[in-house]
Amino acid sequence: MTQTILSKNFLINSLLIFSLFLIDRISKIYVIYLDNKFLGNEIFSSKFLNINLIWNEGIAFGLLSFNEKNLYNILSLIIFLVIIFIFFLIFNSSGYKKFSLLIIVGGAIGNFYDRIAYKAVPDFIDFHVGNFHWFIFNIADIFITIGVIFMILIELTTNNKEFRK
Repeated sequence: MTQTILSKNFLINSLLIFSLFLIDRISKIYVIYLDNKFLGNEIFSSKFLNINLIWNEGIAFGLLSFNEKNLYNILSLIIFLVIIFIFFLIFNSSGYKKFSLLIIVGGAIGNFYDRIAYKAVPDFIDFHVGNFHWFIFNIADIFITIGVIFMILIELTTNNKEFRK
């Protein structure tokens, strides 16, 4: 009985992670295709949203970008270790916390795949108001951000007796 429940949960969790990874991959492949088709990185432009392909060699939102290959490889290794750690947390979590971690790891695997396959992560969503532009990001970044927001909300709304001491 327990083995059936564990395998059913494992299958559902794996399906969620794979679905998020697939959505991210399809969006990136499509934007890269459009970039190649139109021979430029400005794919779509409007008053508040641009779709511009850039290649991010840093971490989320272009932070820690650099040209040094050794530092890039070390950063990639650290990201891989963080993904492994999140998997450990998933196996030891339940409920909404587990769901949040699954969303985070789905996005993280999407970006990690790009780091390995392309040596950079394709970012393309550019929100702006006038001349103020937010960091350019991708679908995997959205999943990671939503997961982190859920985790913060869970921690803020959970009655943690140790915290109140």
